[in-house]
Amino acid sequence: MRHVREWAASLVRFVKLRRDPVVVQTLRSAAAATIAYVVALRLSPEAAPLTAPLTALLVVQVTLYATLTNGIRRVNAVVAGVLVAIAFSLLVGLTWWSLALLIVASLAVGRLVRVDEYVPEVAISAMLVLGVTTVGDTAWARVVETLIGAVVGFGCNLLFAPPVWVDEAGESIEGLARRVRQLMLRMGEEASGRTPVERATQRLYEARRLDHDIVEVDAALRQAEDSLRLNPRVSEGLLHRVVLRTGLDTLEICTVVLRVLARTLTDLAKEREPERLFAPATGAAVEQLLSEIADAVVSFAVLVTSHVTASAESAESRLAAELRQAAATRDKLAQLLLEEVQRDARSWQLYGAVLTEVNRIIDEMDTEHRSRRLFEELDRTSREQRERLRRLTRVREGLRDSDRLRVPDVLRRNRSGNAEGSD
Repeated sequence: MRHVREWAASLVRFVKLRRDPVVVQTLRSAAAATIAYVVALRLSPEAAPLTAPLTALLVVQVTLYATLTNGIRRVNAVVAGVLVAIAFSLLVGLTWWSLALLIVASLAVGRLVRVDEYVPEVAISAMLVLGVTTVGDTAWARVVETLIGAVVGFGCNLLFAPPVWVDEAGESIEGLARRVRQLMLRMGEEASGRTPVERATQRLYEARRLDHDIVEVDAALRQAEDSLRLNPRVSEGLLHRVVLRTGLDTLEICTVVLRVLARTLTDLAKEREPERLFAPATGAAVEQLLSEIADAVVSFAVLVTSHVTASAESAESRLAAELRQAAATRDKLAQLLLEEVQRDARSWQLYGAVLTEVNRIIDEMDTEHRSRRLFEELDRTSREQRERLRRLTRVREGLRDSDRLRVPDVLRRNRSGNAEGSD
């Protein structure tokens, strides 16, 4: 029985490994490079046509959308680098000073051919090609190898769709939400007692460091968005992109407001030291409210990253219940703060700021607010797509009209030529 369980566990791990996007991308890259090398062995005069697998590796390492939008520039960069390397191979070969000139020339050529972010790849390709090109008569074979690698790379991306990175982006979003939750819990615990200024300042620094996490999650989300575009394995790519992007935007707003809240609590600690930030009952309400909002942040992230309808509905119901509870605690806190200000009005502005900031976070995660945001973003994206289609239609109609205008000129020239011939 134990062997059966171990075998089943191994099978589950193998299935998960086969579906892992990193594993899939690695196998696709290795297969494309190998195929390009085999094809180049037959078509290239070189004994070791390594430029072909190099180009295939560069092209296949992107999503399908990036292949269509950026692949041409990348291939141009490789071809430009190969041509520069051919020139240097025919003229001077590889020396320390020719390498320096090669890099300068490659970067300049990359600017001229407008390969944008792939300018460094011109120099990289030139150096790699020059390093394996020692005979001038065989240097032109690198161009053939580059084209072979480019065709194989494009073919692999079209026939075998690149992996979809939505799960990885979802994990990044949920990880960000959990880090926000942990910080809010710590801030709530400390707000209920006597908080030293140094500790409150430390929480402010932690809130500021969340900006770096936002940047990393945004990069993962951009990769997921590219993997969804033009991918035949995805039927609702636009909806997934909009849901993830608007969800990250909401979490980013929450982290900004949380940073402001941390600054408010720091100022409050400076003003009231060595006293408590709040009265005991008020501090307990602040701790409870931040704990409830922290749980709602995680539920919001789960809702954003849920793909199955049933789990999305469950996450939405849980989020709505948590937000209702947080709103009730907020109203209780508002009454307690009002009573505290009536007793001691020294910190009324900071108390009001605390209430405003927690209220802003609750409003940002409100399900109705999110639904409106989703519809607005979908409408905006649909309008942009319709506008692009209209522009393409106008271009086609303009080309068609210009063809109609040219035909009478040709006929007139033919008629005039016939008339002269008859005379």
